[in-house]
Amino acid sequence: MISLNNKRILLGVSGSIAAYKSAELVRRLKEANAEVRVVLTKGGAEFVTPLTFQALSGNPAHTNLLDTETEAAMGHIELARWADAILIAPASANFIARLAQGRADDLLSAICLATSSTVAIAPAMNQQMWANAATQENLQQLKQRDILQFGPGDGNQACGETGPGRMLEASQLAAHVAEIFETGLLSEDTVLLIAGPTQEAIDPVRYLSNRSSGKMGYAIAQAAAEAGAKVILISGPTSLATPPRVERINVRSAQQMFDAVMQHVAHSDIFISAAAVADYRPVRIAGQKIKKTEDTLTLELQRNPDILAEVAALKNAPFTVGFAAETENLEQYAREKLARKGIDMIAANLVGEDIAFEADENTLLVLTAENKQPLARASKFILGRQLIDIIAKQKYNVSI
Repeated sequence: MISLNNKRILLGVSGSIAAYKSAELVRRLKEANAEVRVVLTKGGAEFVTPLTFQALSGNPAHTNLLDTETEAAMGHIELARWADAILIAPASANFIARLAQGRADDLLSAICLATSSTVAIAPAMNQQMWANAATQENLQQLKQRDILQFGPGDGNQACGETGPGRMLEASQLAAHVAEIFETGLLSEDTVLLIAGPTQEAIDPVRYLSNRSSGKMGYAIAQAAAEAGAKVILISGPTSLATPPRVERINVRSAQQMFDAVMQHVAHSDIFISAAAVADYRPVRIAGQKIKKTEDTLTLELQRNPDILAEVAALKNAPFTVGFAAETENLEQYAREKLARKGIDMIAANLVGEDIAFEADENTLLVLTAENKQPLARASKFILGRQLIDIIAKQKYNVSI
């Protein structure tokens, strides 16, 4: 069975009789453990009601661009950011033309224009409409913009004619959606990745730590596995589930994380330091719980090993990627860290109330010595795949 574990799929339904297959497609995507939201055009809602898709997906179906209940929060932008991938099935000849023109006067076309995620279409139309030069020119434009095309199939059509133009079956489309995430970019590589916080013991019940949830690192680990890499994830304490096909090693302190990295780094091609490793640890750990007896308490701290710098300094160091979480002067501090640590790449982000630490979304500024690439605000799963794509291209000297 295909897997779309943790994937957010936005299904667009445009005006075609093939819309009846979209209901089955929602079921197939859900069976593959995807979260599904549905957006219908006005024509799509004439064939299958929003209530049907709401019942099948477990989420409200969306139809209107200017919806006062959602547009106060810029609903089309939120949906565009939410989706890991967007599939228009069925994609009518009319909607394909609108997509090629870059229209944004209905909800579905506006989402497609506003997203940074992969967009795919599953054409469905009469065979003469499919063969028309205008349709073929529109499809060529979409291909040049990296919009994927699934199908169409060939056979009997609702109009009574026979030929190309049938929308693929739900099972086929679900399989194609799963393939979006299986890039194979790192199929020859072993990725060693650290994620989450560390905990530095003060006494048996207290420790020093930080607000890292591990979500960004785990998203990168999942993206690396989908890119075909063997992934070893060394994780500080988190409540997150291990991504499929990822080997996880649990640690607690920075020293334990350092020791685990040094044990595995010699056999790694890429090292990604996405963990929030404590810079310092207490010099002495109390054997019993420290009692509250004084107005002040002084802790003497000593530096922890610098995992990122140690890896970068190895004689046969892997391609090394660091992270920098800053509250100000993002690019300046990130470039200083890039040079100081002697690493190949750094992904920097600002931290705030609703972004980065503990949040589901983030933004990244990816820097190398020669290049700069900002990644717009999106889910951490989307950013993880974008970062893995950049790492693969940089490692193999493909222009970014």
